[in-house]
Amino acid sequence: MHIPSVSTGELELLSFAEALEQSGRRGDYDAERWLYVPDFYTEYRYILGTVGTRPLICIGVNPSTAAPDDLDNTLKSVERIAHANGFDSFIMFNVYAQRATRPKDMDRECNAAFHRENLAAFRYVLSRAGEHPAVWAAWGSVIEMRPYLPRCAEDLIAAGEEFGAAWFTAGPRSKKGHPHHPLYLKKDSVLEPFEDIKSYCANL
Repeated sequence: MHIPSVSTGELELLSFAEALEQSGRRGDYDAERWLYVPDFYTEYRYILGTVGTRPLICIGVNPSTAAPDDLDNTLKSVERIAHANGFDSFIMFNVYAQRATRPKDMDRECNAAFHRENLAAFRYVLSRAGEHPAVWAAWGSVIEMRPYLPRCAEDLIAAGEEFGAAWFTAGPRSKKGHPHHPLYLKKDSVLEPFEDIKSYCANL
């Protein structure tokens, strides 16, 4: 269980650039296999994934307790589905980078500076994912937990357009159109195009 000790506005946050520059130096995980930013367990996480030439970028709402070599069941499912769909690696990303096992414990208001750093992290992930990066929307109905989350997702979609990203879902969408969360999906679930993602977010 991870419950935030304070709001992100009260933390001394590393910018994404600072956290990336320091990542891989601690020596407590294989930096040739894992991409982990920041590279230590703290109140937020920009990126967790494996290194490869064709990653599947999965986007949840917010990170929980997973770390290199210590994936939770959601991340294990993401990795299995990435491989089943022909990707050689996966990157777990989130609409909002604050760690909270219970999404109801996230910031009540959006920390704009924190969100900007998360966008910088997303652009970095997209930049190393090759032509037309594959992005899997997998946040479920939790996107409704805070009014700012859909707006943050819209910013990620706009950033994806800069890199020609292709968006996907897996499993059935909810009555409100929310993409399915990865946890209870079959390991061989097939990714399907999320063609109406912009209108979906605009209507949340």
